[in-house]
Amino acid sequence: MDEKRYANAVAGKIKCSGKRKKEIKTQLLTDIQMREKQGERLEDIIARMGPAEEIADGFNENIPAQEQKQYARNKVLKITTPIVLAVLFLGLLVYWLFPKTADIERSKYFDKDQVEAVMKETIELLDAEDYAALQENAVPQMKALLNAETRADMRSTLSDDWGERKQFGAVYMVELIQGNRHLAVGEMTVTYENVSVTYRLTYDEDMRFAGIYVR
Repeated sequence: MDEKRYANAVAGKIKCSGKRKKEIKTQLLTDIQMREKQGERLEDIIARMGPAEEIADGFNENIPAQEQKQYARNKVLKITTPIVLAVLFLGLLVYWLFPKTADIERSKYFDKDQVEAVMKETIELLDAEDYAALQENAVPQMKALLNAETRADMRSTLSDDWGERKQFGAVYMVELIQGNRHLAVGEMTVTYENVSVTYRLTYDEDMRFAGIYVR
């Protein structure tokens, strides 16, 4: 162990302010270097001075209790502050990523009337089984789902025979915000001859078809 490591080891165990630590470390280094100049070996100097813990205990006996308490508080703050900041950052990240809804009438990305018109158009294309048109205006993840097989599975969960479409019902919609993504999500109940179907349709900022759920 060289003199700097020894001085640092002692100073690190002293319960005092940073300024006082620096002064003590400087004092120790000066004493050691002075003895070395007088011909003493570093190993002998450190052996006579004693272990770093004992030297630090000697200094701590002369440090005012108030200063030692302040040192303890500062040490706790050094440990807990990064943890608190990390938890805060994680909380903000979760809040940023967690989906939030907003009034679509106040949206900068969507027009309520346009969303309603596109929803009706999507349902008409589904009923007409025009999968090419649906895929043309869908996000990549949706294209593979827009086919006759998926449509048949979707319909069978409600009824094997929906019959002809009779009328569109009222539309309820919100803007869904997740991170940097903005989505329009609308629900509409459509009456068919034999069943009433509630569609939940999702569109991205470019009004591309991004999701469907029926019940």
